[in-house]
Amino acid sequence: MVDVLDNKRAATRFRILVQIAERQPAVSQGEIAEEVGVTSQAVSEYIRELVDEGLVEKEGRSRYRVTNEGVDWLFRTADDVRRFADHVTGDVLGAMSEAAYIATDDIDEGDTVSLSVRDGLLHATPGGEGPATGVATTDAEAGTDVGVTSFEGVMDLEPGSVTVLQVPAVRTGGSRAADSETVSEHCESADLVVAAGVEAVVACRQVGTDPAVTFAAGAVAADGAERGLAVTTVATTNEVGRVTDALRDADVSYEVLEG
Repeated sequence: MVDVLDNKRAATRFRILVQIAERQPAVSQGEIAEEVGVTSQAVSEYIRELVDEGLVEKEGRSRYRVTNEGVDWLFRTADDVRRFADHVTGDVLGAMSEAAYIATDDIDEGDTVSLSVRDGLLHATPGGEGPATGVATTDAEAGTDVGVTSFEGVMDLEPGSVTVLQVPAVRTGGSRAADSETVSEHCESADLVVAAGVEAVVACRQVGTDPAVTFAAGAVAADGAERGLAVTTVATTNEVGRVTDALRDADVSYEVLEG
């Protein structure tokens, strides 16, 4: 285990050095003692050791600075702690966590299942073949939800795409000015259609498509693309900026076309 987690003295030493780095050069040993939960005398002893080892230098009364060697030690120790935390959250807790999947066939508790994403939803299939597997924690009939844990591997998932179709605002023609052929083509080819703005909703309905959502379109489009879906977002001109902002915030690529 990482020293600062395995040894109380090492953990206290690490925390005190961090406190000095945060407060330097004017260092109040009393404030550090209160923050770390030890006595001021103990803080003084720790600081003296850190100075002797060259991790901290004293500049005057109650004035200290972390040396380059001290910074290097903090970086190395923090990296060790981070790697251990990643191991706990990813390997230990990740394997212990439970998630709901849709059973593609009848599954018994304890079965090994292969995992996949279909139509943006998680699915579990009896049998341990495939790049990602888990263990069922419940019985489930085909088409119902099943609990899965003890995950191994990574699911194959190609990133989706987002196409944003601009529809004119009502003052410049609204849905009547939209190219119905273009709107129809992109709606029919999409796995998911969302709309932002009344004019955009009407433009979709005029070509026989009812959008899945008519608000928070950007966030839903981003989520859909991250689940591997091809998403068409029909947006009134004055809503396009909000949609693209949400896509950029989610780091999802997109293209904007005239609808």
